[in-house]
Amino acid sequence: MNDHHHPLPSLGVVIVNYNTEDLTLQCVKSLLEHGIAAPGDICVVDNLSPDGSGVRLQSSLPAGVRLVLSPRNGGFGAGVNIGVAASSTDLVLVLNPDTYFLRNRVEVLQRLFTETPNLGIAGLKLINPDGSLQYSARRFYSLLDILARRTPLGNLGPLRKLVSSHLLKRNWQGGPFKADWVIGTGFVVRRTAFDEVGRMDEGYFLYFEEVDLCARMWVKGWQVVAVPEVELVHEHQRHSQAGIWSSSGQTHLRSMVRFFTKFGVPWVRRPHRSKMKSAYLRWRRQVIEHGVGAQSDAQV
Repeated sequence: MNDHHHPLPSLGVVIVNYNTEDLTLQCVKSLLEHGIAAPGDICVVDNLSPDGSGVRLQSSLPAGVRLVLSPRNGGFGAGVNIGVAASSTDLVLVLNPDTYFLRNRVEVLQRLFTETPNLGIAGLKLINPDGSLQYSARRFYSLLDILARRTPLGNLGPLRKLVSSHLLKRNWQGGPFKADWVIGTGFVVRRTAFDEVGRMDEGYFLYFEEVDLCARMWVKGWQVVAVPEVELVHEHQRHSQAGIWSSSGQTHLRSMVRFFTKFGVPWVRRPHRSKMKSAYLRWRRQVIEHGVGAQSDAQV
């Protein structure tokens, strides 16, 4: 079958702004400069920024780019849900404001979604401004992965190897490859898959939302891949490395607990997707029967 006759699926962009007006403007400018999306297909969602950047963006965004002012800050996932609901393209590229493109390779993604009907999410190749890799595709966590990533144990020989395999470091040389999950800084989602799996879970405020979204994709039979051919520069604004007792450390722990409540406790070995699926279906039954853990219908 020759698929050159198929029109490529349309691609829109959602950017969640929270006190990041300058970065958001830089990100939008890069999208327009490289022709990645038309202004009308770019949607910026302001999560009720206390610095007033949402209101300022009304006049500072380029003509035609859409702005949605959320009446509350429900967190990253809620912002993405608002943006995807406000757009109508087949595919949605979700971007952090602290990212920009150097060239337009999105047709690679559009073709991949056309050729792979069960592809739900494609993660981009995130690079630092100096060109080094950020390893944006991962395996699901085992208990050892968490210890290796979050404590000094990760510097020990055997656990160093584990970190490397958790980060799928060897996979970035070739074409698209399957990953358990991809980092939410820059990924493309198929709208029908996004709606079918229940969108972003707004029970997380920050961290783990993309792990959860990808886990539900696999549970529902959608694939998650990473695409080395499409690069996105990420000017890392690191907050999550703060100490475990800081407020962002606490948010991280709460998100982790929510994830493992839904998909099963992390064991010494990395969980098998089928085990995660049965754990998730059990959790769903409890939510439906007892209303445990659900905060809105977008939760499930």
